[in-house]
Amino acid sequence: MTDTSHQAPEPSGSSATTSGIVETTVYPKRPARAVDLSKAAPLGWWPAVAIALVAFIDRVEINLIAGALPAIQDHFGFSDTAAGAIPTAAGIAGALLLLPAGRLADRAPRVVTIAVVVLVWSCCSILSGLATSFVMFFLVRILIGAAGQLYNPPASSLLADCYPARSRGKAYGFERAGYYLGLPTGVILGGALAEVLGWRAVFFVAAVPGLLVAALVLTVREPLRGLGDRLDRLRAGPEARQTDEIPSARGKSLLGEARSLLRVRTLTGIIVGQALLSLGIAGVFYWLPTFLERTENLDYDAASGLAGAVGGPGIVIGIVVGSRLGDRFHGIRPGWRITVATGFLLLGALTLTGAVLLSGVAVRVAMIAVACVGFAGAIPNLTAASADVVPADRRGMGFALLTFLVTLGGALGPFFVGVTSDLVGSTAYGGEPLALAMLALVPAIFLAVVVLLRIRARYDDDARTARPT
Repeated sequence: MTDTSHQAPEPSGSSATTSGIVETTVYPKRPARAVDLSKAAPLGWWPAVAIALVAFIDRVEINLIAGALPAIQDHFGFSDTAAGAIPTAAGIAGALLLLPAGRLADRAPRVVTIAVVVLVWSCCSILSGLATSFVMFFLVRILIGAAGQLYNPPASSLLADCYPARSRGKAYGFERAGYYLGLPTGVILGGALAEVLGWRAVFFVAAVPGLLVAALVLTVREPLRGLGDRLDRLRAGPEARQTDEIPSARGKSLLGEARSLLRVRTLTGIIVGQALLSLGIAGVFYWLPTFLERTENLDYDAASGLAGAVGGPGIVIGIVVGSRLGDRFHGIRPGWRITVATGFLLLGALTLTGAVLLSGVAVRVAMIAVACVGFAGAIPNLTAASADVVPADRRGMGFALLTFLVTLGGALGPFFVGVTSDLVGSTAYGGEPLALAMLALVPAIFLAVVVLLRIRARYDDDARTARPT
């Protein structure tokens, strides 16, 4: 049954003052309150920060295994193919639950759902450290993969309701910053803790902040569904409130609802583009510490530290520049968010190729940093564009579809590199099979750029259609 009580009512009788302040209902079952429409974040930035912490702790836990991988391989004695299969199986497990999770996000309280998911991660992290065999370790990682992406549909839907379209790039920038900063942090912690305390301690340490973040999420208030769009219309004035109507998907089956959303060409293009991007960058970055260890003769803790440390500044720069640039001309220049994202992705693709092809620690580190700028600058804009072209009451399912294919792409990338590495043997570039295996995935990132260029002209029309009347 649809939870209509959480949808934003028409703000009849609301009137804006010259300062942009209106009285309107913001939270379910609470009285109307004053909202300053002149602010980029009328409800404050805490919801975006809280979701960023969730994304951060998720990526930290997932990428601990990348930093500690050589130590875990030494302990259990499994091949590169088996190592690549770990994130692949975990990603597929998570993808299978995403569509039901998307429907749940459109119907259930999102804040509570996110907190429960984070709590499950923490428990699974502890179980990873307790594994006594590779089979047990593998199964636990599948379990955590089943929960690993389930926060995304409710979290992305929540942010779209907390923030108007003109500031969504920055809001999703917070979330993406947490996501991508968690990647190098996990790699660094995984390598360092495995070297000092052993690989089991890596997963025990990760469980503690997870419990704290689960508690912090519960301090976020659940907004009315469609609130962000409502604030946009109140700010624009009565003349901008009537738009084309998009057919409702309520009452449709799970697959029927998914098919109706895939008819939105911009959403479909973003999904395909991000899936290809995820296939390429997940495969390359998962193996990057091991690649540096083998090609540059570094200890695995040093390789993990370098791969992670250079990514952090690049991610911060990319998030700040990309999200601000995307928001600045949103609604002013046609297809602006897609244009910005495409430019940043092209930068990331070119420099990531250089990181694999060009030898020398300094050169590779510099290329990795610039690649992180490119990818971090692109993805918040793509996430905000996804929210813009999907109606408020269907965003959970929209983000579930996006995350479903992106997760599958990310899951297949590491496995593809591992299998290719084992197959090509020592005849590859530089005598290191990982180099050729990683290069084989780079074209997928360039293909993502092409896909996004094809949907750029459609974005504004789809965004107008998605707005409620």
